Amino acid sequence: MLAWWFVVWSTTNMDHPIVTLMMPMAGGWNKFTVAAVFAMWSTMMAAMMLPAALPVLDAYHRVLAGGNPRGASPGGVFYFAAGHLLIWIAFASAATFVQWQLVGSDAIEPMMIELRNPIVAGGVLVAAGAFQWTPFKNACLSRCRAPIGFLLTEWWPGRSGAFVMGLRHGLYCVGCCWALMALMFVFGAMNLLAIIMLTAVVIIEKIIPQGERAARFIGAALILFGIYWIVSD
Repeated sequence: MLAWWFVVWSTTNMDHPIVTLMMPMAGGWNKFTVAAVFAMWSTMMAAMMLPAALPVLDAYHRVLAGGNPRGASPGGVFYFAAGHLLIWIAFASAATFVQWQLVGSDAIEPMMIELRNPIVAGGVLVAAGAFQWTPFKNACLSRCRAPIGFLLTEWWPGRSGAFVMGLRHGLYCVGCCWALMALMFVFGAMNLLAIIMLTAVVIIEKIIPQGERAARFIGAALILFGIYWIVSD
């Protein structure tokens, strides 16, 4: 909830001095702006990705409540979530670097953090849509959609084991969703509606029945939208 509060506040108060630190211009990057941009991406990833991790966290909690099997620790859920989130924080580091590079090359509009060139933006949409149809996407999504299966095959005992499981589940999650998150540079990382819609897409893919089929449908829609974006320029 706190992460979502920050996302809503930052995207609706873009003239606030703290928020402007997250949108540095070319040549305006220093240790404070880097920290602010990194904090923005980290909080955004927490807000967008942790809701989709609730099924596996709930499954792990139910396993613990069933008798502490194979050395599971009572505080394991926290450590599992921390491991999962750490992977997305690493992704936030990469996103911060990409934003810095794009701003430096004048490829994005620094206020909304969106690509300027519609052909490039359309190409990213097409690439993200194509990725939705790949075996790699399907393999990672399958692991994310089967919490009990993941726990049965990836079990590690104790709190350190919970953290390791969180890391491994986070890696599957990044493998599944990195292309969708890259679309933040297409629609604008400061676009609240885009953030909400991409979060909804992630939840649909991971939680609802026939999520794998939904992922392919979403991929086809992204390809068509990307082509339209390119030809309408």
